[in-house]
Amino acid sequence: MRIGNYRFDQGLAMEIGEKLFLAAVILLVTWALAKAAKWAFAKLVDNVSFFKRNTGSDASLGEALGKIVSLLIWLFGLLAILQVLGLGTVAAPVDTLLKNVVEFIPRIVAAGLIFFIGLMVARIVRDLIITALGTVNFDSWANRGGVDDVTGNSTISKTIATIVYVVIVLLVSIAALEALNIRTISEPASGMLRMIFAAIPNILAAAILLGIGYLISKFVAQMLSEILPGLGVDRALSGSGIMAEGTSASNIIARVVQVAIVLFFAIAATRLLGFPELTVILDEILELGGRVVFGAIIIAAGFMIANVLARIISNDDGETTPAVIVKWVTIVLFVFMGINFMGIGGMIPTNILTILIAGVAVAGALAFGLGGREWAGRKLEEMDSAARGSAPVNKGPLPPGA
Repeated sequence: MRIGNYRFDQGLAMEIGEKLFLAAVILLVTWALAKAAKWAFAKLVDNVSFFKRNTGSDASLGEALGKIVSLLIWLFGLLAILQVLGLGTVAAPVDTLLKNVVEFIPRIVAAGLIFFIGLMVARIVRDLIITALGTVNFDSWANRGGVDDVTGNSTISKTIATIVYVVIVLLVSIAALEALNIRTISEPASGMLRMIFAAIPNILAAAILLGIGYLISKFVAQMLSEILPGLGVDRALSGSGIMAEGTSASNIIARVVQVAIVLFFAIAATRLLGFPELTVILDEILELGGRVVFGAIIIAAGFMIANVLARIISNDDGETTPAVIVKWVTIVLFVFMGINFMGIGGMIPTNILTILIAGVAVAGALAFGLGGREWAGRKLEEMDSAARGSAPVNKGPLPPGA
């Protein structure tokens, strides 16, 4: 059939018409499927209480996911239309991308199901633990044992349930990442989660050890606060002048012992955690604390010895000048000994003590040499007069011509 100079190919026209008709049918079916899938998916997701939340665009999560499914259906439908129209080369890159996405969708679905089911299991286990511990009144028994004093938490059952919940979520997260089978993502993330999961027992053991250490230190401090006053420690230290009146030395000693016990358990806890740097720091603190404590004991002993010597020298005549001098010389000597034992300042305390002793000696020499010059002259004259007066005198007659 010819139309002017052009020949009309009826077969080609029929072929193009069939393609256009198929494209129109595919377009209509795609539209219907997209609308139905969007509505059904939105209703299905919104009926689950866990997914009832809004997105950033003020739309529900079901509506957002339904829109994504609808757009995917439209994308597949348009690719089918291009294939029907013989334009497959144009859609080849998009087709390849969609094939990869379709192959990956089962992994995403599997990972999502694993994580969702694991999350539900974790919540059920958490609620079960809270209910079971609440039934046996676990919080009350734990608070009687002093757990609330250690942690400051009166509902320890919820804390235990939360820890179990986190452990289950970590395990489920590892399984979900492995289901994705993306090595560049799953291997580092799974390795990090495994490391965290492996550290949980050590963290729990360290926390329990610290709690036990605190309870022991509190018990020991309470015992010392009750025993030391009964032994007369407060009265002895107050009488020696080391502690002021009204100050309880027993409480101070008890607190120092409590801090030392807590530090000891903290070092053990850091060793459980595997933090050598933190362990070294706490070791240094404990060593320095021991030196400071023993240095303070030396200084306290010096005060006691100084008071005893002052009383012996004064002999109940009040604070005489020699007694005061001996007292403060003894105190200064023991203070420098204590500071030197503490290791504070290196050689500075020793040098200061040497300079102080030398200064006192020089000052005494100058005072005697300058201020005592007249006294020394008088003493020398008395000695000379005594020597002359004690010379032998001849009481016989004088010789002739005398």
